[in-house]
Amino acid sequence: MQVHSKISITKGERNMKNRVMFLALLICVATAVVATSVDAQNKRIGTSAGTELLVPVGARDLAMGGSSIATSVGVEAIHWNPAGLGNMKSSAEGMFSHMTYIADIGVNYGAVGAAFGDFGIVALSVKSFDFGRIPLTSEDDPDGRAGRFFSPAFVTIGLTYARSLTDAIAVGGTIKAISEQIDQVSASGMAIDFGIQYKGLVGVRGLNLGVSLKNVGSQMKYDGPGLYRLALSSDGRRPEQRYKSEAASFELPSLVEIGLAYEGATVDNFMWNLNGTFSNNNLYLDEYKLGGEVGYQLDAVKIFGRAGMGFIPTAETIAGKNENIFGPSFGAGLVYAAQGITVTVDYAYRQVEFFDANNVLSLKFGF
Repeated sequence: MQVHSKISITKGERNMKNRVMFLALLICVATAVVATSVDAQNKRIGTSAGTELLVPVGARDLAMGGSSIATSVGVEAIHWNPAGLGNMKSSAEGMFSHMTYIADIGVNYGAVGAAFGDFGIVALSVKSFDFGRIPLTSEDDPDGRAGRFFSPAFVTIGLTYARSLTDAIAVGGTIKAISEQIDQVSASGMAIDFGIQYKGLVGVRGLNLGVSLKNVGSQMKYDGPGLYRLALSSDGRRPEQRYKSEAASFELPSLVEIGLAYEGATVDNFMWNLNGTFSNNNLYLDEYKLGGEVGYQLDAVKIFGRAGMGFIPTAETIAGKNENIFGPSFGAGLVYAAQGITVTVDYAYRQVEFFDANNVLSLKFGF
């Protein structure tokens, strides 16, 4: 008995040391990435495109201000932290989300994921924007009286793989194909996301850590027949001919996010969690996000209430001028679990300065 006890203790100590070393390495890497980008951050604000990658999806996490990268799970976690897919609670999930964004823009998102035993979990996601019909204007028709219209097409398709390495650690990554088309010009590119979720941080049950690195990829550049123009040469010695305006390339808005969360124990069917996330965007200002969730279970139904907010600490913010046009967010959710299927309905509302508020509705099925 003493021999078996010693062996058990030795294995436990080894596992604990491995977890501590893994956590220390994770924090060092994340800190190094943040430190290298902070110095040049302010000089590069507003120089990126492909910002549709930053537009959030899913009502649950948006209702908490995007602070839940340490607790987001299932296919809805693909946007926030792909490691959360590795903690999917069902064998398969499907989700659809629609958001009324700013300036009458609609954002549609769909994702499906399935577990393949010890191999892990694989998911496919699609995000698209609905801009409606926009009048086409030109130098000769600045008011668009010709009655011509165009509709931009922005689509992002992602393939995600995630896996739980242990009961405490889950990792995940996404490869994304990005496509933008505006009338007769288009651009495309590739990007990757990577994330980690760690449960039971420093041995505290309910204390979770999440780290995600998103939108790392190649530069994008517009091309197409829309860049050609009929013009005379500068010296006037040649007849009118077609010239191409060379478009500049642009970087993707990559960012690093580090989040902490505490999930309280369920008492008398009540449950709750608090979340905080620091977001470092290489081409924008740093942002701090806070949010929380409370829930109550009644038989096969769970009801949730949520709230959150993002905050950008700058001199202007301290003076009362907030750099973030997005205000506090609120939401509610309902989960119904029947035999063999779980249905989740979530709603989120986010205040927006200068525009109408964002409204998000999500529907998710688990099998």
